[in-house]
Amino acid sequence: MRCLVTGGAGFIGSTLVDRLLAEGHEVDVVDDLSSGRLSNLAEARAHGGVSFHQLDIRNDDVMQLIERRAPEVIFHLAAQADVRVSVADPVFDASVNIIGSLNIMEGARRGGTARIVAAGSGGTLYGEPAAEDIPTRESVPHRPLSPYGVSKKSMIDYLVAYRELYGIEFVALALGNVYGPRQNPHGEAGVVAMFAQRLLAGEDVTIFGTGEQTRDFVYVDDVVDAFVRAGSRSGGLVINIGTGRELSVNELYATMAAVTKTTTPAIYAPPRPGELIRSCLDVERAKMQLGWSSWTTFADGAATTIEWVASSLETN
Repeated sequence: MRCLVTGGAGFIGSTLVDRLLAEGHEVDVVDDLSSGRLSNLAEARAHGGVSFHQLDIRNDDVMQLIERRAPEVIFHLAAQADVRVSVADPVFDASVNIIGSLNIMEGARRGGTARIVAAGSGGTLYGEPAAEDIPTRESVPHRPLSPYGVSKKSMIDYLVAYRELYGIEFVALALGNVYGPRQNPHGEAGVVAMFAQRLLAGEDVTIFGTGEQTRDFVYVDDVVDAFVRAGSRSGGLVINIGTGRELSVNELYATMAAVTKTTTPAIYAPPRPGELIRSCLDVERAKMQLGWSSWTTFADGAATTIEWVASSLETN
């Protein structure tokens, strides 16, 4: 099968590319390298069967590429993914996440692509859900509270329209807090990689707020498995991809401190404005529609991530 992965030099995208190549697919990677790294594709390029295209999805050239390469499935992961950036510059956020996504859909229409599997955000799509709605189901009203969440919701609305108008099937995966090897420790969502880097360097770790705020942390290999399954299963749906379990930041720190044999307590700072108190995704639809569920415990995933960060620090 011929696949195209946008954001394919990024953390999740490059891991997906490795999986697709291992299954014998041909893969085109589109990435502007604004946050992705060519080093993430080292294994893929050594493997063969991958073509890399340095393109900004806001550029019309990406439509022409898709039309020319005619992928059967597009995995759309390229995005402006920082909530703080979206608040500071909502026009830039929309240009990437709405106009860029529209370019991908237009390319798919012209190239005869049968299916788009798009990365959504489970943490921002639902806004601040009521306590009785946690874990949060896909049927809960989509009421994003940030420009980033609004742009991702708009992408889903356009996918629905393209399905109705042009018959392009889609699945939008609403992702929990994804972590694992290759994660950027400097991004907003990179708390696991950031904590790992600071713990290994013997530096203080700062927790904003009480640390009792919760998230649904899901390991990257589990997430990639969901993308692959969605490449041939289900359609026309938003599907949560998480663990269905809440993990507080305090619990996260305690687990990672134990792995690194750190006894120094974290430093606490005032909470950041607009931060969600609780976030956890109901994953029953993923089980029914994709036959998928996460299998990696946070302890195991954190240990693997810490090992990867340690090896990265040694080579830099």
